[in-house]
Amino acid sequence: MDGVKPSFLIPLLLIIAAGELIAGQNCGCAYLVSQEFFDELTSLADPKCDQGNGFYTRDAFLNAWQSYPSFAESPSIDDSKREISAFFAHVSHETTRMCFKDQADKSSPYCDPKAQEYPCTPGKMYYGRGPLQISWNYNYGPAGQEIGFDGLNWPEAVSTDAIISFKTALWFWMRNVHGIIGQGFGATIQAIDGDVECGGGSQDAVNDRVNLYQNYCGQFNVSPGDNLYC
Repeated sequence: MDGVKPSFLIPLLLIIAAGELIAGQNCGCAYLVSQEFFDELTSLADPKCDQGNGFYTRDAFLNAWQSYPSFAESPSIDDSKREISAFFAHVSHETTRMCFKDQADKSSPYCDPKAQEYPCTPGKMYYGRGPLQISWNYNYGPAGQEIGFDGLNWPEAVSTDAIISFKTALWFWMRNVHGIIGQGFGATIQAIDGDVECGGGSQDAVNDRVNLYQNYCGQFNVSPGDNLYC
């Protein structure tokens, strides 16, 4: 029997696999975001890029997801697949295929003095960091409070701790994107960088996000749905 599964076990294995996909809050994230899928994501990075090399890992993502179990939770497996595809399409675009932890242009501190509830710490920079390049003090502050790190005094945590990094991405996603995922991928672009890219602001960036999304949907064998562009 070594190396050969008895025929009566095949249906059972299929049932178990399906169960992993629909088991309550598990939503199949661990099943769908396989090591093979994650390796494919990171393999797209430029070999010369050493900043994010080895930083973004499947284990870090799954650990962070435990704090946000509603991510990609849906009665429909196809909807779960589409949300995972959308999330990683934006991650791949924002990080240039898992290459960067920090925003390339660090000339601006991204401090909004009007966000008085989350005052900037002198000398600290709140430029984009992590899988979704979280930026601005009004994001670092509340994200840190919810996740459990000092986002205003230690924003660097987002590019030094991979679990915190993915938690900030999921924090942003669940607050700003998860609730509109049913409106189509274009709505997610609008929520993440619509002011800059949509309406002709940067069609190349929009096209890149859409192409990545369609690619990942194809890997999951699911239709990307309608309304792909913002």
